[in-house]
Amino acid sequence: MQKTIIAAVAAMGLFAAAPAGANNIVETAQSAGSFNTLLAAAKAAGLADALATGENLTVFAPTDEAFAALPEGTVESLLKPENKDQLIAILSYHVLPRKLMSTDLPGRRIHVKTLKTEGDKTLAVEKSSSGVTVDNANVVSADIVTDNGVIHVIDKVVLPSS
Repeated sequence: MQKTIIAAVAAMGLFAAAPAGANNIVETAQSAGSFNTLLAAAKAAGLADALATGENLTVFAPTDEAFAALPEGTVESLLKPENKDQLIAILSYHVLPRKLMSTDLPGRRIHVKTLKTEGDKTLAVEKSSSGVTVDNANVVSADIVTDNGVIHVIDKVVLPSS
């Protein structure tokens, strides 16, 4: 079943099939080739290992194009060591400490707790006839199952409110 899902997504051009034995969140994102900025940010924040080894995670993964749409200089600034805490906060806002499939959504807006612990942050996730949104981002590919969770591809970087 998992290989069928990955193959179907690969056919849509968003993900390449993951190599045998390389199916965690990080390896699946690496094989896709469209999450280089997200992976570089996770590495700079010291979160890549947690995404590779954590269990039952949900990642709302912005594409490279989503990061490129941020104001000029934003990504470069966030990758600086002095901004590591801010980068961790932003990336943690894209991760849920549980596996959430699109089929689990009730067809209305719900608020889900993220890994960002400061201020008890939640994401607004809504499933409707036009698709699924996460805060102001559209889910462009859902339910990409990995060995340690699920990835939902989004078209914008979502930022926690202050």
